[in-house]
Amino acid sequence: MEEFQHQLFTVLGALICFHILVKCILFLKYIFPHTWNALPQAFFRSQGEWAVVTGAGDGLGKAYCFELAKRGLNIVMISRTLEKLQRAAAEIEQATGQQVKIIQADFTKDSVYENIEESLEGLEIGVLVNNVGMLHNPLPCRFLNGPDVDESLINCNIISVTKMTQIVLKQMELRQKGLILNLSSGLGTFPCPLYTMYSASKAFICTFSKALQAEYKEKGIIIQVVAPFGVSTPMTMHQKPSLITKMPEEFVNESLDYVTFGDEIFGCLAHEILACILRLIPLWVFHSDRFQEAVLTTFSGYLKRNWKKP
Repeated sequence: MEEFQHQLFTVLGALICFHILVKCILFLKYIFPHTWNALPQAFFRSQGEWAVVTGAGDGLGKAYCFELAKRGLNIVMISRTLEKLQRAAAEIEQATGQQVKIIQADFTKDSVYENIEESLEGLEIGVLVNNVGMLHNPLPCRFLNGPDVDESLINCNIISVTKMTQIVLKQMELRQKGLILNLSSGLGTFPCPLYTMYSASKAFICTFSKALQAEYKEKGIIIQVVAPFGVSTPMTMHQKPSLITKMPEEFVNESLDYVTFGDEIFGCLAHEILACILRLIPLWVFHSDRFQEAVLTTFSGYLKRNWKKP
């Protein structure tokens, strides 16, 4: 019996070590993306002539527009503020020489999709970036202490992804190729207290994207969810860049090298490492009252130190 137990634990230990070794080897792809699976220079252009980006007026959306234009695609920019779109479109055309088409749309409204579909008619769309999104509460707070819940967040964070995907995926299926990038958040990969509504809406994007990829991967279409932890954008109140908080241009440039690395990525090496570390921490730690109080206290102190009265 003792010999059997010894053999059993030996086999289990070997399997665990093998599993860890495989994970370490697979993680090397994020460190050496150009060596592991280098994308052909014309990869993005081979998917189609145009890229469509929502929430394109600034932040990550604008960065995706610039980078995809640099990689040879014409760009359709969709966002709410016309002036931002016009300014960014002119910059992209001048810097890259690619065509840029703009569509003004407020994704908090459910009535914008008929006009969007008509405006996209006849374009060969190879890439769709579902980037538009909003925070229910910009600073951490408990659910009842936050703003009243309305349809805006659901429309912007959830309905926009499903509707835009439905519009574009139809033609990708016919052509048997295409790339859809759905922007979620690291906070959507686990139930995140103090950002309850935002976390839940981004969790939808994770599940939706992975299920959709299972349905359409055999048809030559790549559907990937991108879940960053920290990017300095207007939505994050332009947090100071750091080892974790990336500038939009830096994050986008790196994340586009990972588009063939699976149905979920965190977008850059720093965020991939952070995700691995967070997975080692039991969920009850984040859900404990002590942790939540520590977060609220930390942000309260930060605001007192940095808030400038008008």
